[in-house]
Amino acid sequence: MSEFIVSNSSARRLFMARHGLSEPLRARLSQAALAEKVHALGFVQIDSISTVERAHHMILHARNHTYRQHQLARLHEREAGIFENWTHDASLIPTAFYPYWQRAFERRKAKLHGQFNRWQGGEFQDRIQHVLDQIASNGPMLARDFDDKPDRDRDRWGWNWHPSKTALEYLWRTGGLVVARREGFQKVYDLPERVIPDHGALAAVSDTDLVDWACSAALDRLGFATPAELAAFWDIITLDEAKAWAAAQSQQRLTRAVVEAAEKDAKPRDVLLRPETLEILQSGDFPSPPGALRVLSPFDPAIRDRRRAQHLFGFDYRIEIFVPAAQRQYGYYVFPLLEGDRLIGRIDMKCDRNAGVLDVQGLWLEPRLQLTPKRNSKLEQALAAVAEFAGADAVRFADGFLKGS
Repeated sequence: MSEFIVSNSSARRLFMARHGLSEPLRARLSQAALAEKVHALGFVQIDSISTVERAHHMILHARNHTYRQHQLARLHEREAGIFENWTHDASLIPTAFYPYWQRAFERRKAKLHGQFNRWQGGEFQDRIQHVLDQIASNGPMLARDFDDKPDRDRDRWGWNWHPSKTALEYLWRTGGLVVARREGFQKVYDLPERVIPDHGALAAVSDTDLVDWACSAALDRLGFATPAELAAFWDIITLDEAKAWAAAQSQQRLTRAVVEAAEKDAKPRDVLLRPETLEILQSGDFPSPPGALRVLSPFDPAIRDRRRAQHLFGFDYRIEIFVPAAQRQYGYYVFPLLEGDRLIGRIDMKCDRNAGVLDVQGLWLEPRLQLTPKRNSKLEQALAAVAEFAGADAVRFADGFLKGS
C-alpha cells in the first residue's frame, strides 16, 4: 500500500474543482467561457428526458446559473466548437478532440458493422451508400426524411428503426456522418466535411496516441483514478489498454496514493495520480465549492460513476426510470442535491409548463440530516433558480413533500 494517504475531504474537494463545481455560481458565462467549461469537463452527456430540463442543460446550469440553453446550441450549430458522438453514452464533445474520435471510429467499425448488418440483412451496405448519397445531394436530413418503414421484428434490437435509420446510426457512430443539429431532439445528419472545421486536414492518430491521450485527459479531469476509471471515462479504449498505459508510466509522470472513503467502514481505494496533483492535495491549494445548495442532473459527470460517487460522497444513487412504479424507492427521475461538498439528498420534481409551475413531489434527505431553516432557505433559492431556468414562474410543493430518509 502507498505511503501517501489522501483524506476523503481533500479528495472530494479536488474532484469537485476538476468538475467545475467550485466556481462562483453567478459569474457571467460568455460563449468563450462556456467552451472552456465543456473542454474542462471533457464532455456533456445528452439525454431525451425533460421532466424539468434536458440533462445537458441541467449539467451546465448546475455549474453556472447564468447559463442559458441557446448558448449550447450556438456553440454546437454555429460555432462548431463541439460535436455530438458517443462516449459511454451520447454526448457533446469539444471539436478539438475530434481526431481522437476518428481513430475510435475506425476501431468501432469492425465491431458494429457485423451487428448492424445482422439486424438489417445482406443489403445493409447498399442502404449505407443510399443514405450517404441522399445526404450528399440534398444536404442535412432527419431519419423521417427517408420513406422506408420501421422493422417490427421485436426479436432484434432497434426493432422500431427503419433500415435507413439503422444506417444513419451506424454512420454516426463510426464517423461517416455527424449530427449537425437537433430539431425537437431529433438528429439532423450531415457529412463531416461540411460540419467539422478543416476536416480534411486533420492529422491521423495512432492507437498509441489514442490510448495515451485518453488516459492522460481522463486523469486530468478526474484528478486521481484507477485504470478502470481511466478506461471508462471516455469509453473509447479498453481496460487492458489503460492498465498497460499505467504500468508503462515512470514515477515522474505517475504516482500512487490511497484515497479514504466517505463511509468509515468502507475500504480506502488505491489510485493513480500525477506527482503535482499529490502536491496539491497535500498542500490543500484548491478552492472550496460554494456553500449553496444546487440540483444536479442524474447524468451529471460528477456522479455518473456511481461507485466513485459512493466512495467519495457516501451517496448511493440510481435512476429508477426502468423500475416498476410500485417498486421505486424514490421516483421516476429524481435529482441529487449538492450542498457545498456534500450530496445531501434527492428531490422529485417536474415542470408543469402549461401552468408555468415547478412541482415538487418529494424530498429525501440523507440519514441524520434535517431541513433546518438555513437549509430550507438554500433549497428555496436553488429551486427558484431551476424554475426560472426551466421557464416556470413559481415553485409548488406537494403536501408532505419532505419524506423520510
